[in-house]
Amino acid sequence: MTPAGPALYTPPMPASRLSALIVLVLAAMVLGLAPILVRLADAGPAAAGFWRFAFALPWLLVMTARPGGEGVGRPSGWMALAGGMLVLDLTFWHYSIALTSVANATTLTNLTPVVVTLVGWWLFRDRPRALFLAALAAAIAGAVAMSLGADGGQGSNPPLGDAFAAVTALWYAGYFIAVKAARGRYSAGRVMLWSTALAAPGLLLAALVLGEQVLPGSWGGWAACAGLGAVHVVGQGGVAWSLGRLPAALTAVTVLIQPVVAALLGWLIFAETLTPMQALGGAVVLAAIVLAQWSSTQKKGAEAEAAAPVS
Repeated sequence: MTPAGPALYTPPMPASRLSALIVLVLAAMVLGLAPILVRLADAGPAAAGFWRFAFALPWLLVMTARPGGEGVGRPSGWMALAGGMLVLDLTFWHYSIALTSVANATTLTNLTPVVVTLVGWWLFRDRPRALFLAALAAAIAGAVAMSLGADGGQGSNPPLGDAFAAVTALWYAGYFIAVKAARGRYSAGRVMLWSTALAAPGLLLAALVLGEQVLPGSWGGWAACAGLGAVHVVGQGGVAWSLGRLPAALTAVTVLIQPVVAALLGWLIFAETLTPMQALGGAVVLAAIVLAQWSSTQKKGAEAEAAAPVS
């Protein structure tokens, strides 16, 4: 029997990499809850971001300071940059959620992979394969289809909300890159703790300057804010942990699961129309994520084969 050639060989995925991918997918699904909770927070957009961090900080502190852990330590420059990006990210994004549909706000924000892939290529010398770039293009096309296919009557000012969401993609990319750099030296817990702690005052200041309602106006609003804290710890924490084990570009593409989940929840909870175009775009995004993961696995296998000694 003739053995299969290298081009037909799909290398097995290492257990650690598979675990990181599973955590990342689950974290992205949890993050899909965030725009729903922002809508239910009964507070200003930036204020909702502040409460998200305020409720998350005690959990992050316990996780980081636990016996046997890395400890709290001091923030690094990359952690401070991640915190600054979080302030801009959540301020712009939460306002986009208030102005346009949940699907549009979440989808346009997650155009981040374009920036992350290019910067990761330059900064981390993480050159993507042609197949990965094709998967990225398909994922972006699917995300754009979800946005263009949304019901334009949803939201108080959809064009402005869409613009805010698109700008958010830049801040989210900056956050990804800063966390990826920080994870080269520090644990996910410490990176999350300090980026969150440094971002919280900035969001509170933004809420006060913008004249927002800072305190939630109902018990349901407080519950939503507490839920945002849990989403931050589990969702964003899972992304930060995965960034220590997966390429930044692959992580950013996989997180595109988030707008698919958000669009479905917006349809179920707020009766936002899920048009056939949005459904098709969501299917394309999911297929592109699978293709990107397969491409990344092929790349790792090719690198391992090239590095193996010749007998």
